[in-house]
Amino acid sequence: MSDTPGYVNRTEKARVAQQKIRIRLKSYDHELIERSAQSIVETAQRSGATISGPVPLPTEKNVYCVIKSPFKDKDSREHFEIRTHKRLIDILQPSPKTVDSLQRLDSLPAGVDIEIRL
Repeated sequence: MSDTPGYVNRTEKARVAQQKIRIRLKSYDHELIERSAQSIVETAQRSGATISGPVPLPTEKNVYCVIKSPFKDKDSREHFEIRTHKRLIDILQPSPKTVDSLQRLDSLPAGVDIEIRL
């Protein structure tokens, strides 16, 4: 079965999956997300891992339309928008030292959502 093109057995797939850590960052503030991405990249480079990113993903823009007056003048409206900035960082061939240093990273700001996938 290993001669079949496109076939990868489970142990090979598990070994390939362990060779990459994917980190997704989300934030409403673009300066916070840039600073936290930079600190993650510096931490991973200090531990000797190769890094791909930070890659800017498309910004999600939510626009909310609100009527200004509660009872009259329905044509008078205000528009508010929230922009969600996203970044993607791939850490290729991480060592146990890299994983340990990423878990101990405490200086990240509170306004950044971090999702780590192994």
